[in-house]
Order: sequence, then structure tokens, then C-alpha cells
Amino acid sequence: MLVTTSHDGALQCRRITSADTAGLAALFAALCEHHDYRLFHPHPLTAETAVSLTEQHSCHHTVLANRDEYHAVVDQTAGSVVAYGMLRGWSEGFEVPSLGIAVHPEHRGRGIARQFMQHLHRVAIGRGAEQVRLKVYRHNQAAVGLYESLGYTFTPHGEAEWLGIAHLATRARLPVENSWSTRPHAA
Repeated sequence: MLVTTSHDGALQCRRITSADTAGLAALFAALCEHHDYRLFHPHPLTAETAVSLTEQHSCHHTVLANRDEYHAVVDQTAGSVVAYGMLRGWSEGFEVPSLGIAVHPEHRGRGIARQFMQHLHRVAIGRGAEQVRLKVYRHNQAAVGLYESLGYTFTPHGEAEWLGIAHLATRARLPVENSWSTRPHAA
């Protein structure tokens, strides 16, 4: 469990649970309102998807080797989900999971994306992954810069996207429960 204090309250990064259904639905609605579905579209960003994800992933308390991971950054004070992320592909038999995150538009620029990605990297390492991959639109320079600063290298993936790979095997094997720094980071 990762916890940090921000001017918004205590943030906790953890696997999604049924308690996150309403917060996840609200995050999806905010992403759609800001047209972020053009950049982040791993699945429909709907309330129905929020229900399905939280029901599906909160009933298992143990991590299964072939199970995808879905996490959230939750503001404990407000009870809201400020970011959502996943490591997918294990359920389909892939060794290298695909990472994806989205941060609520009102919470961007506070270092949440960087710290959340670092958390998901530790989760992947804890699951035995040596690499993670992601796709990013080439014009999304803020995301490309963040991913580069986290060690991703890119190759073209079609005309509009990059495929990014981070090699986790060369990183220190950190426990998932490390605390977040309270220092602000660029995101």
C-alpha cells in the first residue's frame, strides 16, 4: 500500500476493489468530458465498465500468476479515484504486460502519473516481469517525456503511435509497498 499526503488529502495506491466502483465511474466520466478517450482507450470508459472491473477484480484477494492487475490512486479524504492504471496481457498468456494509466484532469501536474507508474513497475517486478510495454500517441509529448524519463525506449507502432518498452530486470527489485515521496515530481 502506497500512501502520500498532498494538499488534496491522503493518496493511496492499491488494487481496485468494489469500494472503488463509483470513484472509477466518476474518473471515467471526467476523462470522457475532457476527450481523453482519444488518448486512453483500453476499454470503454463507462460506468458499466467500472462496475465490471471492480466486481471482477475485487473478489480475488490473492494475485494469480495469469491474472491482469488493475490499480487506482485513491484520495482517502475525498473518497475519489484520482488515477487508474493496469498491467494487462497476463490473462492472455503474454509474458510482457502492457501498462496503461490515466490521471484525472484536475489532478495532473502533481507527480501522480510518475509515482503511479513507478508503483506499477514494482507490481510487475513483483510478478516476475522483466519488461513492460505501452503504446503512446506520438503527439502526446507530455506522456512521451514522462515515459522516456522512466527509461522507456521507443520504436514506431504505425504512423501515429510509439511502442515503448521498459526493461525492469535491470532495476532494483523493490517491494510493492514502498512509500511515495512527498516531494513534487513533474508528470
